[in-house]
Amino acid sequence: MINKQGLWFLTLFSLILVLSVYYITMPNEIFKSEQVPEVKETKEQKKEDTSEVSSQNTSYIETLKVELDSERSEILDTLQEVLNDKSKSSDEKNKAYEQMKEINSIKASESAIVQKIKDEYSLDAYVKQENSKIEVVVEGKEHDVKLANKIMRTVQSQFTDPMIISVKFS
Repeated sequence: MINKQGLWFLTLFSLILVLSVYYITMPNEIFKSEQVPEVKETKEQKKEDTSEVSSQNTSYIETLKVELDSERSEILDTLQEVLNDKSKSSDEKNKAYEQMKEINSIKASESAIVQKIKDEYSLDAYVKQENSKIEVVVEGKEHDVKLANKIMRTVQSQFTDPMIISVKFS
């Protein structure tokens, strides 16, 4: 049975893990200081046109990430309630604890894959893992089959077992 100290440790650890994943996935532009724009209007207009397309893709990927995070946080909240409920048996609490560990390990695996894609291909990505299925959505202007194949191999290199990997471009 999990004691109060262990429960607090688990709660704080999961909070730190979620915050660290959030910090890692934040765009770097937030941390940079604002610079005074000193460009002509024609360059600004061209920049706005291209930024609209990239912001739509980024917002789509960010939307997917937020939806996944909210789904998982709801699941974690219900599992946390099971752990806090004194009327539940130790077997139920152990199962809830194991599910929480599994969700946290999946989150860590997904963030590692996103980081690897970002490092190797300089692309923003969304990764969702469910059992042996992995869905990857990549921000990209071109729908390149060779790039998708390389991304699939990169993702598979993270696992020892064969995985079913799908790559989509936004």
